[in-house]
Amino acid sequence: MLIEWNPRSQKRDAGRHRCYALIEVNQPSSMTTVNRLPITKARINLGQIARRAHNGNEYFILEKDGIPVIGIMAADELEDYLELRNPKVKASITASRKDQLAGKTRPAGKLLGELKRSAVRKSA
Repeated sequence: MLIEWNPRSQKRDAGRHRCYALIEVNQPSSMTTVNRLPITKARINLGQIARRAHNGNEYFILEKDGIPVIGIMAADELEDYLELRNPKVKASITASRKDQLAGKTRPAGKLLGELKRSAVRKSA
């Protein structure tokens, strides 16, 4: 979780410059958190950010002059995301979905049961 505050006390600068502090918060692992912070703050806390992105299901959006420029997420999740952008994978998912809608599929448990029965018959 991030705490946000304005370091300037003058009204003309209010909201233009933001600073952030990283703090540890115990959160359920199923909850996704998106944190925004300046690149300079991220550089200082890079180890903590990497650990939290990898272990804590957290995302980080790094900003330069208040403009989002890059995101940080766990590497395995990034690999999954990139794989889903592959046109061959998209085509395979689309074909599988069509088969499912057409009733050409069956539950995995049923398939495994059939395979086990078939294996028992062959070995007997």
